[in-house]
Amino acid sequence: MHHAKLIRMHSATFRFYAQLNDFLPEDQRQVSFGVPFEGRVSVKHLVESIGVPHSEIDLIIVNGDSEDFSYLVQNGDFVSVYPVFESVDISTIGRLRPKPLRITRFVLDTHLGQLATYLRLLGFDSLYRNDYGDAELAWISSEQRRIVLTRDRGLLKRSLVTHGYFVREIDPRLQIREVIRRFDLKGIIVPFQRCLKCNGELENIDKEAIVDRLEHDTSSYFDEFRICLSCSQIYWKGSHYERMQRFLDELLGK
Repeated sequence: MHHAKLIRMHSATFRFYAQLNDFLPEDQRQVSFGVPFEGRVSVKHLVESIGVPHSEIDLIIVNGDSEDFSYLVQNGDFVSVYPVFESVDISTIGRLRPKPLRITRFVLDTHLGQLATYLRLLGFDSLYRNDYGDAELAWISSEQRRIVLTRDRGLLKRSLVTHGYFVREIDPRLQIREVIRRFDLKGIIVPFQRCLKCNGELENIDKEAIVDRLEHDTSSYFDEFRICLSCSQIYWKGSHYERMQRFLDELLGK
């Protein structure tokens, strides 16, 4: 005679706050909802099974107490999940992520090439290649303490990724506005400091040192030049610069 193993289902109530709702279906946004589970399950596992990447979360409150990702969810728990806080000081509560990165540096996935260019234009150290794989992106983020920007939720669920952000917008001009807002970058923008092609740092260079590399018209009309220390790309304040300056003024509301 065979006996079927009795599996006991449990249930916990979850509520997600602010932009974490972007990852939820309509009927679970801004409301409390039940989540069934069986056996010993960590809150990190349940949160990610619901669809929210752990790297977007900074605080989990279970029945009124702050808990970390390893907390084993109990039947009847009430779990409140909060995103990374930018303007609210929660330093006295148990944060889930390591300390915020002192220097804001990024690594971007293969879908965000134009956003990488815009970030470099604003002066932010932003790694991008169109052939980065998810494992490599996660490793770079961890080793170099860079924030992953991505349109791939699966990448943000990798355990190596502690600082990551899912870019909601599709249009690159809206994406750069979104990232500036999200990471409160407006006050630390220093444009024209990085190479748009390779992310290297720029420095001033005497015209005489590069005159043999310049077109005749460029040499005649311009006297101030900058060079990339990594790839030797030369920059000057031509029509391309003026277009970028107009874009910056529009972006920063000048």
